[in-house]
Amino acid sequence: MSTQSQLRKFGLFDAKVPRYTSYPTAPHFTDQVGPSQTEEWIAAIPPRSEISLYIHVPFCRRLCWFCACRTQGTSSDAPVKAYLETLKTEIAQLGRLLPEGIRLSHLHWGGGTPTLLSPTMISELSSAIADVLPFAELAEFSVEIDPNEIDEPRLDALAAAGMNRASIGVQDFDSEIQKVIGRIQSYELTKAAVDMIRARGITSLNCDILYGLPHQSNIRIAESVQKLLSLSPDRVALYGYAHVPWMARRQSMIPSEALPTPEERLELFETARHLFLSDNYNEIGIDHFALKDDGLDIARRNGKLRRNFQGYTSDASDVLIGLGASSISRYPQGFTQNASGTSDYTARVRAGTTPTVRGHVFSADDHLRARIIEALMCNFVVTTAELCDRFGVTDVQVAQMFKEAAQQFAGMVRVTADRFEILPKGRPLTRMIARAFDAYDLSKAGHSSAV
Repeated sequence: MSTQSQLRKFGLFDAKVPRYTSYPTAPHFTDQVGPSQTEEWIAAIPPRSEISLYIHVPFCRRLCWFCACRTQGTSSDAPVKAYLETLKTEIAQLGRLLPEGIRLSHLHWGGGTPTLLSPTMISELSSAIADVLPFAELAEFSVEIDPNEIDEPRLDALAAAGMNRASIGVQDFDSEIQKVIGRIQSYELTKAAVDMIRARGITSLNCDILYGLPHQSNIRIAESVQKLLSLSPDRVALYGYAHVPWMARRQSMIPSEALPTPEERLELFETARHLFLSDNYNEIGIDHFALKDDGLDIARRNGKLRRNFQGYTSDASDVLIGLGASSISRYPQGFTQNASGTSDYTARVRAGTTPTVRGHVFSADDHLRARIIEALMCNFVVTTAELCDRFGVTDVQVAQMFKEAAQQFAGMVRVTADRFEILPKGRPLTRMIARAFDAYDLSKAGHSSAV
């Protein structure tokens, strides 16, 4: 039986499953969690510990049709300036809640288009953060950079603020595909941005590329990957395009009839994957690749790879605080999410209220299942000893969970007395196997294709 036939037997080409950047996933958040929980959880952070911070800038000069992020277009700086003032107020509010001596291990600016900010706004935002949360030693500060919205002065401001890692969304270099997805970004423009970034001593560069786009073929994605490799990124995220027009209305602009089939999506992924591997990149989880000395590969080798809302990370902090409209935070006690609309978010912050509108309080079972899913997504293996030691469950309980999941994926996983492991041939099924450990009703949310 061919590999595709085996994977088809397990339903890979029909399944819709979460990406598992959190557990439980965001559709299961409720309004039972609000500002009071956020304030309690922030106050409970151990003094003088290190945490991570995510800043969301939801504005773009143009809205790319493929994107499902919470963004809004603007042709002027006026709404951006107003939003920045609100963001600075939220940062100050956070500072009043934080225990003594908290420092930043990881800082990430995402969006939207953070590089839409002017040099002055970049300096203002970075100073507001530094006043509340100074960097820890060896801290990582990453920024999502749009080559269409970057120049020397803005990069100078980011470098002066301490940026030491940059992330560029490439998606695809084919001009026809770029037109169809509403993202015009030439190779030459991208290379110029990369050259400017490297000239400022930025030693870590991430690039995102998509498979499963309309009109993509094995030849076209191979050409795009080869162009990407010529830029020598330190790490690459090879994401599957999620066509969810019922969630992101702008995606209705993309012709669904031009999308590859699930079987073709897998071939596109494998084409790109083989090119990265042949160029000495190591596989990180299900869809990332990194050079040997990159922090992600070091974390993988040391068994310290993690997964959060930004994908795979080496960030070991138990606290990730998200600021800005729609941002999600993770605390040891649970998840919180800010108001999604910028007007609602702004009103709450200006009223002096923490802008949390929903979230989730972890149960003991959530902690257990979240770790199983994260371990499988990161390392393709989870051990009985770790689960028993960390969560106080018995080996009999763990064995039963492993057995029930393994029965669904016979031949694709291996279960022994001490571990549950996804075999190499079963790795395309990883998200589906993770779903076998998910205790929540997945019918309530429209998830993306499993491949």
